[in-house]
Amino acid sequence: MDRPFVIDDPERERFRLNRRVLVDPEILEAEHRRIFDRCWIYLGHDSEIPGNGDFRTRLVAGRPVLFVRDGAGGVRAFLNTCRHRGTMVCREREGNRTRFTCLYHGWTYGNDGALAHVPGEEAYGGAFDKADFALAEVPALEEYRGFRFAHFGDDPEPLADYLAGAKEYLDLVVDQSPSGRLEIVSGTQEYDIRANWKLLVENSFDDYHLHATHSTYLEYMKDSGVSVRLPKGLMMPAPGVGKSLGNGHAVVDNVNFRGRPVAAWIPLYGEEAKPEIEAVRAELVARLGEERARRIADTNRNLVVFPNLVINDGSAVTVRTFWPTAVDRMRVTAWALGPVEESETSRARRLDSFLTFYGPGGLATPDDVEALELVQGGLATWRETGWSEISRGMNKTGDQLNTDELHLRTFWRRWNALMTGGDPA
Repeated sequence: MDRPFVIDDPERERFRLNRRVLVDPEILEAEHRRIFDRCWIYLGHDSEIPGNGDFRTRLVAGRPVLFVRDGAGGVRAFLNTCRHRGTMVCREREGNRTRFTCLYHGWTYGNDGALAHVPGEEAYGGAFDKADFALAEVPALEEYRGFRFAHFGDDPEPLADYLAGAKEYLDLVVDQSPSGRLEIVSGTQEYDIRANWKLLVENSFDDYHLHATHSTYLEYMKDSGVSVRLPKGLMMPAPGVGKSLGNGHAVVDNVNFRGRPVAAWIPLYGEEAKPEIEAVRAELVARLGEERARRIADTNRNLVVFPNLVINDGSAVTVRTFWPTAVDRMRVTAWALGPVEESETSRARRLDSFLTFYGPGGLATPDDVEALELVQGGLATWRETGWSEISRGMNKTGDQLNTDELHLRTFWRRWNALMTGGDPA
């Protein structure tokens, strides 16, 4: 390649992205090795497999994985491939099993991964030992407050170190529960976007696009009685900042204006919801103190954990991950997350927001999908229009606004370092 991936020149207040990185299949292939095989990748939440024998199957860093709680209650992650000929052992998305039997030749594994039965085992030689053919485990599996991550590379740093400043924001999510116990709510959003996966990273915490892209939603909020005041000169609904959290993680942290069903009240939820929501807020204050409760109740945030986990902690808590199926296509999967203690009415408000705002047919996501697909279409001109501009806010020395692009540059600097072998800090 005759040009760098990025031009990062703080002295000249210039940051530009080579558009080839969004269209070249060779770069996607390199990302598999240099990004997804070298980072902690989100696998799932412990609440998805609450009982012994519970399992989920999903794609993680391009690999089919069996996420299971074994008979002793341990959380395991196996590569979903038979040790005989490679067939995917489990074909179901979820369920409960003590054993998994391969469709092809009937090799059977326990939920601890051990090879339990081989039809016609006597036909194998004396050196054959079932203990040598257990399901292969993900090389590394670690957990932070119920969030499980897998790593497929050699000698990974501890997950807690990798998460760096993102831990603060995961804590803000978990502390919404009086017991510190959250659960993934039954039901999954899954959809494809015809765009490069990194465009969704950008979009997930890009507040600069709000008024141009989501004008219909803002009009809906206005009609619902929600006042969205714009500070003079700022294209954002309320004061907010963009932050780098280390290791490529970043966040937009905003004053809350659209409310959340467990911590703040707005007319959108109806007058009947006000007493319950105020009671939940009072519990937060009593348990965590006024300042911590304010952080949880009166701000919302979009957190990106590098490379492909997004947690939207707003009117609902949405856990979203995505995987490139081609250089110009991705599969997006999202779940709602909530405190185990919340009432049926609070849960209903949460799921309504998860569907009507964050969902693929909601007020926000279709706008974003259309925008990203239009970007991908425009990138067909990458040879003639070679660079994208991501320098907004580089002329500032203090905190960056949520409409600036420090958080986008944070992602791209980490991406560039891993792709080029530079300093990944």
